[in-house]
Amino acid sequence: MEITDIKIRKLFDDDGTMKAVASVTFDNELALHDVKVIYANEKLFIVMPSRKNADGTYRDVVHPINRDFREKLSSAVIDAYHKAISEE
Repeated sequence: MEITDIKIRKLFDDDGTMKAVASVTFDNELALHDVKVIYANEKLFIVMPSRKNADGTYRDVVHPINRDFREKLSSAVIDAYHKAISEE
């Protein structure tokens, strides 16, 4: 599965931890929306779309199955975020 497009849908300029929301397209056939770019503990990382459970906890709606793909996806989204803020 190849990442064929990443769109940074929203950038946040405030001092909060959420920096952006992205949509990722795979193989020009599948779209994944609401991937969040978060800055915490002095680093950027991504958070997958999730839903709130009845007990108040959150559960990912979709997530990478293995470490290699998680790193590939994370790097691609964070690179797109850096590109978006440099074009602002």
